[in-house]
Amino acid sequence: MSDKNQHAAIDLEWANLLSPQRRTVLRGGGLVAALAASSLAASALAQDGAVKRAQPAPGKSPWGEHTDTAPTPRPVSVRPGEETLPGKPRAYTDIESYHAHIYFDEDSYQKAALIRKWAAERFQIELGDWNLEPRGPHVTPSFYFGFTNDLLPVIVPWLQLNSLGLTILIHPNTEDPRADHLYYALWVNRSQPVNGYAMKKPGPGEPRVEQIVVNTRPTVKIETSRA
Repeated sequence: MSDKNQHAAIDLEWANLLSPQRRTVLRGGGLVAALAASSLAASALAQDGAVKRAQPAPGKSPWGEHTDTAPTPRPVSVRPGEETLPGKPRAYTDIESYHAHIYFDEDSYQKAALIRKWAAERFQIELGDWNLEPRGPHVTPSFYFGFTNDLLPVIVPWLQLNSLGLTILIHPNTEDPRADHLYYALWVNRSQPVNGYAMKKPGPGEPRVEQIVVNTRPTVKIETSRA
């Protein structure tokens, strides 16, 4: 029997089963008759193979059996090695440079491209490549530029006024990159999640702090208000 004929046969059975019950409801049979019709129809469909129970996949789960009875473990600290309370404040001179991460998506990439162009034309910065997919702790497409401490009082207000509505993360660079991204961060516009879980302090032989190497040659004088 073709699919078309099979569907027609099922439709006919529905009609034969339900139509008398509808008349019963109209004559005052009420809810009981309607429920009976539904039960009969479901039974008929099941017999025709229209309703089938899902069969479990063969083999064994890689998670094992009876996982519902496994104990609930306590997760390891998301801040391993971090003191509950520091003994004294950190020195502001621990900050050696800054990063600005500009986030975008398929609807706002042209705004990001404009900010990138404007920044490279006006500031001596280390301009990174486009990250068209999540990379590192950043969960959306982005690009970044690094800058030295002396530019902080200029670049932060400049980004505030020229963000074009995009989300921007500004963070310092110290010897603790996880804290830099999660605890010491500044946000322009709204904030968004940063996956800093796996970020660790530099290991033996690695630079203590990420270094900034300027790779732009500004050609445009930064705009200022005229008195």
